[in-house]
Amino acid sequence: MSGTCRSLSIAVVFSTWLGGASLAQQALQAGGAATLFQNVRIFDGKSATLSASSNVLVRGNKIESISLQPIAVDSPADIRIVEGGGRTLMPGLIDNHWHAMLIRVTPAQSLGDVGYVNLVAGDEATHTLMRGFTSVRDVGGPVFGLKSAIDEGIIKGPRIYPSGAVITVTSGHGDFRQLTDLPRTIGGMLTRMEQTGGAMIADSPDEVRVRVREQLMQGASQVKLTAGGGVSSPFSPIDVTTFTEPEIRAAVEAAENWGTYVTVHAFTAAAIRGAIAAGVKCIEHGFLMDDATAKLMAEKGVWLSTQPLPEDLRLGFPVGSVQRAKADEVWPGIARTYELARKYKIKTAWGTDVLFSAALARQQGAILASLARWYTPAEALTMATSTNAELLALSGKRNPYPGKLGVVEQGALADLLLVDGNPLDNIGLLADPAKNFKIIMKDGIIYKDALAR
Repeated sequence: MSGTCRSLSIAVVFSTWLGGASLAQQALQAGGAATLFQNVRIFDGKSATLSASSNVLVRGNKIESISLQPIAVDSPADIRIVEGGGRTLMPGLIDNHWHAMLIRVTPAQSLGDVGYVNLVAGDEATHTLMRGFTSVRDVGGPVFGLKSAIDEGIIKGPRIYPSGAVITVTSGHGDFRQLTDLPRTIGGMLTRMEQTGGAMIADSPDEVRVRVREQLMQGASQVKLTAGGGVSSPFSPIDVTTFTEPEIRAAVEAAENWGTYVTVHAFTAAAIRGAIAAGVKCIEHGFLMDDATAKLMAEKGVWLSTQPLPEDLRLGFPVGSVQRAKADEVWPGIARTYELARKYKIKTAWGTDVLFSAALARQQGAILASLARWYTPAEALTMATSTNAELLALSGKRNPYPGKLGVVEQGALADLLLVDGNPLDNIGLLADPAKNFKIIMKDGIIYKDALAR
């Protein structure tokens, strides 16, 4: 057998073996494993009130039926029956601005040993799921391996909608090189951040196409560019607009060829307007937008994925640092952005954007609850469930988890939380998931069961 044929044979066997875990998991779900929630009040992901006492049957990885009447089951011994006791059954939470590989590590560690970074990220992914977040949209980082490990059941974690490497320009947000790394040799050796897949530098439409297609080839569900300056990057002033319109348009075209979309980091009105002109479907942050730009977003149907960034995140930057000065410039715009989003009824998604802080990651639910400054609890919870799921679905055929997320309805994917209390009355319950989330289910599988005897 030739070397080429031998390699192909090994590849086929290896691919089949890798798929085995996933197929086994699917077979387990298809085999009829079921859970019956009795006497629960449902927040369906859309309504402003809870349902009357109801019963919900989950079979495999989907919600099979919902009824006000008792649900008869053929073989009770094969079904996990959960007596809800009037607790709230609601969809799993979705964080639409997450960086799974960058939560606990320091900036230096993120560029260091890849094995260590993956192990830390895997442990954090489990904690993310145990906080009730059953899905995250990852908007930058080398997350493809972690996603595969979760999907194959090797570790516990949320569904991940990956962007892959952040695509930026020389000196843009996401370019963490030092001045000693300059000048860049075109076509030369990649920098460490590019080698690890954290960010890729692209300084022309052709380079942008290459980097976008590389992320899509690896399984990106959407593509992330940085259209303007950022806080954490050392040489990226807030006021600077980075990519040119033809460069962003090249990314949009490449993504659309794959049936998906581009989202961009952008604070300023100029950066947002340039991205919209190039065909971008979603803006991350938008903290320095003006009234006219907010109105334009609403008219064009462009999504705003924004975050109620906690004050502790700003205070985490050292006083006197470039990053702290930029944070001080950006933070006052957060409230204004939410006010504009409400004023013009912009399609608004929610996320956290936690970076390099295990302590802030533990506040994920509390950050969601802080939306009560601008929204009712029902509005905030709708945003973090069914509305966020609408943005996830914008990936079209690149959606790694086809099916309906973010709702409790017949036929939807069974990502569910059983909450001790009514979060529509007290959204603060989300800040203490260890105490208040009695059951956490993802894809029909129970990962936490505080009611089991």
